[in-house]
Amino acid sequence: MKKVITYGTFDLLHQGHINLLRRAKELGDWLIVGVTTDNFDLERGKLNTSDNVMKRIDAVRATGLADEVIIEEYRGQKIDDIHKYGVDIFAIGSDWEGYFDYLKEFCEVVYLPRTEGISSTMLREEQAKIRIGIIGTGGIARRFVPESTHVNSIAISGAYNPDRAECEAFCRELDIPLCAGSLEELYASCNAVYVASPHYTHYEYAKSALNAGKHVLCETPLVLEKAQAEELFALARKKKLVLMMAHKTAYCPAFGHLVTLLQSGAIGDIVDIKAATTTITDLSSEKMDSARFGGSMNENACFPLLPIFHLLGTDVRDTMFIAQMKGGVDIYTKVIMLFDHASASFEVGLGAKTEGSMVVSGTKGYAYVPAPWWKTDFFELRYEDQNLNKKCFYPFAGEGLRYEIKEFASAALAEGYFYTKLPEKEIIAMAGIQEAFNRKHNLKTL
Repeated sequence: MKKVITYGTFDLLHQGHINLLRRAKELGDWLIVGVTTDNFDLERGKLNTSDNVMKRIDAVRATGLADEVIIEEYRGQKIDDIHKYGVDIFAIGSDWEGYFDYLKEFCEVVYLPRTEGISSTMLREEQAKIRIGIIGTGGIARRFVPESTHVNSIAISGAYNPDRAECEAFCRELDIPLCAGSLEELYASCNAVYVASPHYTHYEYAKSALNAGKHVLCETPLVLEKAQAEELFALARKKKLVLMMAHKTAYCPAFGHLVTLLQSGAIGDIVDIKAATTTITDLSSEKMDSARFGGSMNENACFPLLPIFHLLGTDVRDTMFIAQMKGGVDIYTKVIMLFDHASASFEVGLGAKTEGSMVVSGTKGYAYVPAPWWKTDFFELRYEDQNLNKKCFYPFAGEGLRYEIKEFASAALAEGYFYTKLPEKEIIAMAGIQEAFNRKHNLKTL
């Protein structure tokens, strides 16, 4: 029996896929089809698949051309599969011509002609797009635009900044079609809005966009008062719109896997979390302007609060702030939080630096995430018996913004319920902690 194997994502299965599978099957007696997992696609930088792996597997099986369907999960698996299944021929589309010649050492390699005029990319481009208007033209918006090109269904429609000259320069630099002269002009060009303005303006801009019927992705922090956060989410629900906070750590693969492992009891019961997010910033920058709610807590607290609320919940029994102040804002703050069955502490800074790692302590071991933990591609589970230690590696592509953009696009395109990796209650709780600090609740200053 001559065995043939081929691989693919097989997203939005179309006639081109069917033709390729048919040609592969004609090469032998038994066709094995490898379908890539979602995680493997992420590792290769592919965030634009429309269907999950199970749907793609079912679509391949439904063609009746595959005698056997397997899942491709890791780099190097092709060689393992060739040996494991006794493969005679490896077949792949001609757009990979020469790339898999290294497999000729193990079996025959055949590059099959592709069907012209059709591809998954073309089909995705024909689907409904999320047209995003950007409010704010600072550094994070400049990173957002190129990151958005890696995500299916996203198009940047225009940008708005009250400073017209800055907006025009931004649009020229990033080839954005519309430099809007008003919010109304921006809203007319889009069905979703990315709020990347200074954080003290987030509430008004997010509320305006929601009232205009636009989905909203807002930079961190969403707002700095609990009541404002509750109001915005209530408004989004009323209008059946998506409101998400652009917290890249919440959506990156490594953090998601870390949370899953810890919630499953990999280190036992969690008893403590320690994390730090610090950067050295020019003290004359807007981030340190007391009149505009600058400072370390307002700028960075959402990052360490993410794993704390994810893993310990939002029912905080008590909180204490210890802040180093300068010019009316905190240049460095340590926060201690008590829960019913655990404690947590974190440090944030704009004018002082410390080790930016995270440690989650448990009754069986602990998780160590090296600096900068908030954009990690690696963490380690450590135990009393060091032979049990486990190192985990996951992709972190580009600036990491593409992960949050992908989640936002999926949510905005969903009909009805959508799952979010950063729940509303956690965002509201973050605003509550920052509000408590700004109101000097249990605050000790140095």
